[in-house]
Amino acid sequence: MLQLDNLFWVAAIMGLFGLAILIVLWPGEKHGKRLLTRWGVAEPDAGEVALAVRYLKRRRLWYPWLFLAIPPLLDDTTTGSILATLLLGGLIAELLAQRPSRGPRREADLAPRTLLGIVPAWVLVLGGLAAAGSLLHLGLTAQWKLLAVAAGTALVSAAITLLAVRRPAIGAPRADLALRCRSARVAVGLGIGACTAVGWPAGDLVSFLAVAAGLAAFLAVTAPVKRLPAAA
Repeated sequence: MLQLDNLFWVAAIMGLFGLAILIVLWPGEKHGKRLLTRWGVAEPDAGEVALAVRYLKRRRLWYPWLFLAIPPLLDDTTTGSILATLLLGGLIAELLAQRPSRGPRREADLAPRTLLGIVPAWVLVLGGLAAAGSLLHLGLTAQWKLLAVAAGTALVSAAITLLAVRRPAIGAPRADLALRCRSARVAVGLGIGACTAVGWPAGDLVSFLAVAAGLAAFLAVTAPVKRLPAAA
């Protein structure tokens, strides 16, 4: 754990950092429209944009508080804290989204969604390989603390993905689907990035290649889609 005399300053600095991110990234209509367009919704209407803005607010609202709490727990004020904040913010948002909507019901019912209807198989394979490789390496090298962190990261990533699939449907079907896909793919991508960063901490060539491969996989998995998947 961080020394007690540094704990206050670390928490204060990271909390201010999170607040600055919240202010800069607080979403408006332009952010919502851009998000939907990047994830396959052509010319979103006002209702769809409002749904996307609410989706972003649910995640970014937690950033200051998570940046305040996570660094002292992880002894980390850089990459690890940022990845943990994004993952936990996504998890909290997906848990809250499981509540039935109090607003108007969706315009048209979607067919029940399946995991493969939201996330392509290759994305799941990459996520599984990244987690398995990191856990195996940490186990073989007896790095038990990092093993627990990597395992927890993989579980949180999987939980966000599954929650994105099963959350109640709201709003227009295509916007709802786009936001589900975005949640799941970003969660898998963050899981890949975090697992490889945690699982290969040494500075040798093998670790460098593993982290580079994880970064490439993260970019491929989280790349926006131009066309929504067909209904499953």
